[in-house]
Amino acid sequence: MARRIDPVCKLCRREGMKLFLKGERCFSPKCSFEKRSYAPGMHGKKGSFRHKESDFAMQLREKQRARRIYGVQERQFRRYFRSAQRVKGMTGVTLLVTLERRLDNVVYRMGVADSRAQARQLVRHGHFLINGHNHNIPSYLVEVGDTIEVRPSSRSNGYFKALTDRLGQRSVPGWLQFDEVRMMGHVVGVPDRQAVDLPLNEQLIVEYYSR
Repeated sequence: MARRIDPVCKLCRREGMKLFLKGERCFSPKCSFEKRSYAPGMHGKKGSFRHKESDFAMQLREKQRARRIYGVQERQFRRYFRSAQRVKGMTGVTLLVTLERRLDNVVYRMGVADSRAQARQLVRHGHFLINGHNHNIPSYLVEVGDTIEVRPSSRSNGYFKALTDRLGQRSVPGWLQFDEVRMMGHVVGVPDRQAVDLPLNEQLIVEYYSR
């Protein structure tokens, strides 16, 4: 994903909901969305009182929310959607399940990172092994039976040393298992719609790309 250098809190305000892009800060009083929940820009406050959004606007916003939550660029997100269309079943659910299987999301879900952006950076820096092999591609899609662990050489890193006191504070979804002592996770199943605990309406995303 292209690097963002502007404040990511603007994205939450633009989408009208918390996207939890800054980890623990999003749960604290410092969260910008708590102070200013209206859209950014000089017309942000006025825009919140405008007429009802069109169907296209709602579809676009839902697509943007999903894309920004998972940190995926438009071209890659569209590829995920096209792949989901070729799979039997509900396209929207298949899309969300595919996004959940991304390695950076799995690292975040295991509680090893405070946000998906931080998880992406940790993966990029080569701190993880998949089935015993080095892996630094955040978009890698995990499969049932895969093992994801922190590299032994990385455990002496200051970040992972401090992490041991915080592991276990976040619940791990049922399709993953995580050993806090060994810093090792296992993919024991395929995520379903109930496992995607995000306030997204995937049908609106399908409608957006089906125009």
